[in-house]
Amino acid sequence: MSKTERSALVPGSVAVLKVVRISDMGAFLDAGTGNTTDDILLHKLQQTEPVKIGDEVKVYLYRDPKGRTTASMKVPKMKEGQVARVQVVNVTRDGAFVDVGAERGIFLPFAEMRGKLSVGDKIWVKLYTDKSGRLAVTMEVEDELRQASKPASDVQVGDTVTGTVYNFSDQGAFLFTPERYIAFLHKNEMTSRPQIGQELTARVTYVREDGRINISVRPLKEDAIDVDASNILAHLRERGGKMPYDDNTAPEIIKDKFHISKAAFKRAIGRLLKRGLIEQRAGWTYLNEGN
Repeated sequence: MSKTERSALVPGSVAVLKVVRISDMGAFLDAGTGNTTDDILLHKLQQTEPVKIGDEVKVYLYRDPKGRTTASMKVPKMKEGQVARVQVVNVTRDGAFVDVGAERGIFLPFAEMRGKLSVGDKIWVKLYTDKSGRLAVTMEVEDELRQASKPASDVQVGDTVTGTVYNFSDQGAFLFTPERYIAFLHKNEMTSRPQIGQELTARVTYVREDGRINISVRPLKEDAIDVDASNILAHLRERGGKMPYDDNTAPEIIKDKFHISKAAFKRAIGRLLKRGLIEQRAGWTYLNEGN
């Protein structure tokens, strides 16, 4: 084994090593240092099939609880450069660890994370080798998902799709569906801001020429008016029957307070006015007595 090959034997990497001896614990692999005390243990529990002296086996290297470099034949199911949707198995202040089928979770550095993650979240990641030679993953997968996507040629407006949020922009969220469609959820079509990795079921509102789709998780307009009106009434009751917002309130304030567009706010206010449930005076909206 060359000096370069020996230097690649770091925890978190994959290597092909030769079995040099067998013990009751398992097999020992040649670390290439010329010193048998450096041989790496491949425990019986980490063997996916029996091995014998002279075999060259592909293993994943990791540190055991005592800090010793240990081998496992349970290597990552992903190849370097591939993307996959995987589960978060641990979160630390330095990043997170995800399950890619190896003996231990693969590290997701904090700098490669998007949004706040929790154990159990399923996220899209790409496998890569970091500067120290260890395997790691990143959540920067836009180019790969774009290349893997396909046009939503068999989808129509009004259809329902389910996808996972993988990125945000100033205008909204991007989702990837099991059918490999890329879907865009505009911020005005959200009822609340979703998390990276969150799975959403939404209604298709537009099919673009390039095959991508626009989606919405808001109810259809007529249903949405009733939902928005109910939320405004609830807000009024929480504030003792009055609030400093009306038809002339700035759109950004409406968006911040009610998470809907100015147009949707005006439609809901109009319905409440028509039903006699509220009234407006001097820039304020009041809940009528008895309501």
